[in-house]
Amino acid sequence: MDRSAEFGRWKTQSLSKADLSRKGSVDEGAVEVVELLNSRDEFFTTSSCAGRILLLDGSTNGSGVQKQHCCWLLVTHKPCVKDDVMAALNGTTSDAVLKFEPFILHVQCRTLQDAQLLHSVAVDSGFRNSGITVGKRGKTMLAVRSTHGLEVPLSHKGKLMVTEEYIEFLLTIANKKMEENKKRIGRFYNCLQHAMEREAISNPCSRIKEKNNPRFTHKNERNQGKRHDLPATQDSEKELAEDGGLELTATLFQGDD
Repeated sequence: MDRSAEFGRWKTQSLSKADLSRKGSVDEGAVEVVELLNSRDEFFTTSSCAGRILLLDGSTNGSGVQKQHCCWLLVTHKPCVKDDVMAALNGTTSDAVLKFEPFILHVQCRTLQDAQLLHSVAVDSGFRNSGITVGKRGKTMLAVRSTHGLEVPLSHKGKLMVTEEYIEFLLTIANKKMEENKKRIGRFYNCLQHAMEREAISNPCSRIKEKNNPRFTHKNERNQGKRHDLPATQDSEKELAEDGGLELTATLFQGDD
């Protein structure tokens, strides 16, 4: 099968799948980026999270929080206040952990060259932990991510181990990280637009989707927002594993500031 046609089939299948995330739709802060990428013939997004503050209750087993086995006491994609956290902590019975998770996005790319272009945009926008993975069947995935997260334990066996003053201090830090995260998403969107405009100028046969392209019916446009607010890394890495294992992990990673 022609590689371009096969990529188009993968894209159609992916964007038509139901959204299996807790929220059930794309985060508001990620919608513009997701729609812009999905409007291009050379990209489609498979999962995303715009960034969030979480309060999880569950055992870490010494290996970090396992979200799929935890109770989610609180989740917000906006700045958080102490009273919300204190109220949520009333439901803790185990080891509660406060986390800030920055923006993450997984994008399947038609070619390695397309992925490298997007990787450059991500790094220039502040997402310096981004990287490219290629599967044996040729699926090329770019993970857009950074390292300015936060993870702090607050309770043990249901008992609060820190003061309210310290929780307020942590939320000040988390909210600042949320604001910086929002700025990086904005830079990423703007840089992505400019990169696509430059490509269109240098390549008159640019693959940008035309409104009358029959491959993008109204049904597909409605489906562009699906499947993109998953706990992103596990979903996309599982998909690559099902692709026959990882053939190559590109050495395109840089440390974050």
